[in-house]
Amino acid sequence: MRIMMAAGFCLLASTSAIAQTPPAATAHPALWPKAHSVGLVDPKTEAFVTSLMKRMTLREKVGQMIQGDISSIKPEELRDYPLGSVLGGGNSPPLSGNDRGPVGDWIRTAEAFRQVSIETRPGHVPIPTIFGMDSVHGNSNVMGATVFPHNIGLGAMRDPALMEKIGAVTAAESAASGFDWAFGPTVTVPQDDRWGRTYEGYSERPDITKLYAAAMVRGLQGAPGTTRIQHGRVAASIKHFLADGGTHDGIDQGDARIDETTLIDTHAPGYISGIDAGAMTVMASFSSWNGVKNHGNKSLLTDVLKGRLGFEGFVVGDWNAHGQVTGCTPGDCAATFNAGLDMAMVPNDWKALFDNTLREVQEGKIPMARVDDAVRRILRVKAKLGLFDPARPYEHKAELGAPEHRAVARAAVAESLVLLKNNGALLPIRPGQTVLVTGSHADDVGLQSGGWTLSWQGTGNTNADFPGATTIWGGLKSAIEAAGGTATLSADGRATGPKPDVAVVVFGEQPYAEMVGDISTLEFQPGDKQALAELKALKVQGIPVVSVFLSGRPLWVNPELNQSDAFVAAFLPGSEGEGVADVLVAKKDGTPNRDFHGKLSFSWPKDAGQFANNVGQPGYDPLFAYGYGLTYASHVTVPHLSEVPGIDASLANIATYFTPGKVAPPWRLAADGAVTEKNVDGAGRQEAARQYAFTGAGHVRVSGPTIDLSRQTNAQMSLRIDYRVDTKPAGKVMLGVGNTGTIDATSLFATAAPGTWSSAKVPLDCFRKAGADVAKVSQPFVLGAGAGFTVSIVGIKLDADPAGSACPAP
Repeated sequence: MRIMMAAGFCLLASTSAIAQTPPAATAHPALWPKAHSVGLVDPKTEAFVTSLMKRMTLREKVGQMIQGDISSIKPEELRDYPLGSVLGGGNSPPLSGNDRGPVGDWIRTAEAFRQVSIETRPGHVPIPTIFGMDSVHGNSNVMGATVFPHNIGLGAMRDPALMEKIGAVTAAESAASGFDWAFGPTVTVPQDDRWGRTYEGYSERPDITKLYAAAMVRGLQGAPGTTRIQHGRVAASIKHFLADGGTHDGIDQGDARIDETTLIDTHAPGYISGIDAGAMTVMASFSSWNGVKNHGNKSLLTDVLKGRLGFEGFVVGDWNAHGQVTGCTPGDCAATFNAGLDMAMVPNDWKALFDNTLREVQEGKIPMARVDDAVRRILRVKAKLGLFDPARPYEHKAELGAPEHRAVARAAVAESLVLLKNNGALLPIRPGQTVLVTGSHADDVGLQSGGWTLSWQGTGNTNADFPGATTIWGGLKSAIEAAGGTATLSADGRATGPKPDVAVVVFGEQPYAEMVGDISTLEFQPGDKQALAELKALKVQGIPVVSVFLSGRPLWVNPELNQSDAFVAAFLPGSEGEGVADVLVAKKDGTPNRDFHGKLSFSWPKDAGQFANNVGQPGYDPLFAYGYGLTYASHVTVPHLSEVPGIDASLANIATYFTPGKVAPPWRLAADGAVTEKNVDGAGRQEAARQYAFTGAGHVRVSGPTIDLSRQTNAQMSLRIDYRVDTKPAGKVMLGVGNTGTIDATSLFATAAPGTWSSAKVPLDCFRKAGADVAKVSQPFVLGAGAGFTVSIVGIKLDADPAGSACPAP
């Protein structure tokens, strides 16, 4: 079945002037549309910058071109290495070391770096650092901040005016936290929904992205020429230049194998509108265009971006991405600066990059004119942003989570919801109804916010980390009771009182971000359909079901749709769960409080293999088309859907090996040697765990196809084991990934309290350092012992949350 929206999108015309030639990695600027920066260059600013540059040493100029991460640099080190910028990476805490600390910790961190950079000392030209943060859906790295829906939900709103308000709130809360620079908006146009950053795109089409890029730049920076940190504005960074959403097979940091026409028509519009709106910075992409890394592509960074598109701000790199340029390492890359990068993001190897870049300028490998151009651009932005003025009034204002800010986010949540199904007009929830609310994501702000929330992958969060936020359950409870109804939260989906009139089940993806979020099938919960089981259990009882689905991309959920009377795509709504209730729950008089407004900005797949499912492409045949979205006035009945996924889910599973009661295909879990096994209770379920009793030398192994875990290892993922020690080990216990990467894990089991369920996370890098070939793994889990030892295991998988992960003590 295909449910199409009759109107609602407009395909951009092809750039007919470009001949269809075999893909190449050299751009032709004359074929690109023209754009030009506004509000950055004026005689007064240029004269000020010139006066500074005349006094700067080469060492100070090179320093401006390098950005280090606050986890690896101390403020006092700026005296010897005068870096132009610092950033707080996704998992980097403030100088206090507490990444869940109060906003004051961040302000003091910013102030510490700023004060050293501008202090008066002999031979030093005081130039303030610029502090950048990934404020990609609000100032989402700081506790208490307003967390907005991720871009995929905002794209469904089709509301540029509200986007500008979102940008202004993000700027105010960022400035109030000590940050000068937001690494956003992301203006990617994702073409393959397997990509783990799909949710960072507004749409699969450039139309919405073009409108939103300009709106967000205006919101973050204000009107061109008026951007001042003292006014609660921050520098924007449109990213990631270019075609990060167009990589082959949706692989993060991969290769966009496309012609120049597609590069221009699909992937460039957000940059054109963003530059025309006055964007101060552009971030280069990790990815490649036809085999050439963008960080080293002069035709894109210099000839197109700074030439044809008239960009007069500065170009910043992504996290060590210059190290992927041919012939480069994170600590040495003249090629990236020569290609047009102005500031390299080098979180840890900043000293090496500084020393090598200084030497390469002195040797003539990097022309002095290139250095001066980069430094002028950086100083221009710092001057226009007001960084040379030490006043920071917003750092003394109570901006984080202000009621008026949360109201903007709440409105965005309400506008972003897309109603996919409402058979029998089950929604809205009527006054006086008894409502059961359940599901894994019903009462969890972290799960409803997704990646890039307090941590890189958005993992390790609890509701206590979001003061002032409201879960979806909290919003529903208030709205239902206000309309005279009764709401009950059930962790397991069971109703303990009278049979409810309706059940609302909130479920979805676990949080993820770049790289870790890449998948190989669009099937939701392949091989472990916990949400589907809960929906079926409710339907068997004759309880009408409303599903609220939280995800960072369209996914194949036909089985879940079939078990739902109503189905809402809520994407990743952020901290204001009331916005969901504003639409789902009727007023006391029975009329909707708010109608559904959202329309799909990404096409919804008909099967799990419909990866590149974009409107306008040949053979376009989605389940729900681009622009689809029901309202309460709609009279559409969604029929029973095929539950054949169209792809073998087991082929996609490289991260989950054993879940309660089940070995996840295509993996096998078996013991060899002097080991006996039996099923025992675990995870609150009968015989959901396996107990292994070692009476001598033996192993427990997960085995299967050979997989490459290099990217997972580089992303700091861990091997997680959920276990219970039943008898302490009488000798050594070894833990391995593959046959060669074995480490002594005795301490994990010898110190565990017998009879108590525990979890351990061991970084994959521990096994790599022990000799594991992580690029060729056919046994992702090997547990070995040589003497008496009994352990029960209820879960084995890879885990993206770095919290609590460590190599076992010897």
